[in-house]
Amino acid sequence: MRVVIVTESFPPEVNGVAHSVLRTAEHLLRRGHQPLVVTPAPARGAQSPSHTFGAGGVPDELPVVRVPSVPLPGYPQVRIALPSRQLAAAIRGHRPDLVHLASPFVLGARGAQVAARLGVPVVAVYQTDLAGYAHAYRAGRGLGETAAWHRIRAVHGLAARTLAPSTPAAQDLTAHGVARVQLWPRGVDSVRFHPRHRDEALHRALAPGGEVLVGYVGRLAPEKRVDLLAETATLPGVRVVVVGDGPSAPGLKAAMPGAVFLGRRTGEELARCFATLDVFVHTGPLETFCQTIQEAMASGVAVIGPAAGGPLDLVAHHRTGLLVPPRDGAAVARAVTALAGDAELRAGYGRAGRAEVTARTWEAVGDLLLRHYAEVLAEHHGVAASPASPASSDSSDSSGSSGSGASAASAAGSQAPAPAAGPGRPTAPLTEDLPA
Repeated sequence: MRVVIVTESFPPEVNGVAHSVLRTAEHLLRRGHQPLVVTPAPARGAQSPSHTFGAGGVPDELPVVRVPSVPLPGYPQVRIALPSRQLAAAIRGHRPDLVHLASPFVLGARGAQVAARLGVPVVAVYQTDLAGYAHAYRAGRGLGETAAWHRIRAVHGLAARTLAPSTPAAQDLTAHGVARVQLWPRGVDSVRFHPRHRDEALHRALAPGGEVLVGYVGRLAPEKRVDLLAETATLPGVRVVVVGDGPSAPGLKAAMPGAVFLGRRTGEELARCFATLDVFVHTGPLETFCQTIQEAMASGVAVIGPAAGGPLDLVAHHRTGLLVPPRDGAAVARAVTALAGDAELRAGYGRAGRAEVTARTWEAVGDLLLRHYAEVLAEHHGVAASPASPASSDSSDSSGSSGSGASAASAAGSQAPAPAAGPGRPTAPLTEDLPA
């Protein structure tokens, strides 16, 4: 199968879109397919270590076309593709059976139009809550959200299938008029992210007084609401550690003088940071999935996340961690207090979280994507899709696990399904039900 992946982000950029696109392209290569990636060119001189997304970096055999781009005003780490004939030429030249749009907005919208002109079916992957971002950045005082949803409907309306990473994201898309929505979750490397990488010397260096290490990992930007950790940073016996970089860094450092800011960490160093934490907290209320929660769970760390968006599918309240009302810094501090005072509870959540995600391999998730591809191509050509999973007989990854886990298994062929969390999980837990 020949596939063109048009993505708004790709290494050397470090974010969830770039990560999942690289993993997808790698899986296509392993399964004997022929992917081509088209992406905005990075800033001149931008580089990332080859181990940023795991061993090997971008495969040499993966062709990548980088079109001219400019930095997003106010957030230069994000690149916006300029109009260019390279995109259409790359798609025509590759002669794809299918075009895959990763978090389409600017370059992806153009890719959808080119595919439509060529009569090539499109699969669009929804990964970024652009309407929520418009609100977070106060674009047009509400008009920005309306415009964002208009754009999302227009772009995804050209797709034969839209793949959402979580149940709440699928429901949000459907509620806003996007048709043909199905689930496709994300995998996690449970070998790279593993409890064995915990570093007690690093823990002592970060918490010399024996404090409980409470960490956030991710971009430091307004939509991530890392400022909600300010109250937590004042708790006695707690040390907040922030891993990441972005435009909000100066303000956050001023607001949380007692926190430790480590900047961006990658590869083995990032895995060590995750595993050395005692509690992981994600504060962003706009996550369509939240890969860092999965990575913390794989690292055997108890997690706290907002009861909104992707974390609702990932965090089993009172089993793998705690869900708190979104945008509530006091609720985050109360949840941290509950876990900081109970090492046994933290350890139990960590073990349960690790067990929850080990089957969610990128191999299994990649094969699920190939099933979506096969169904879209069958619909396009008017034939019945094969029920068999492509190359499923040798599906395994370096962790030795196979199978997709509950989330991936429930995703195939479902439209806006019930939450993968299963019955009984609260969707808006109250802080009063936290353990004493």
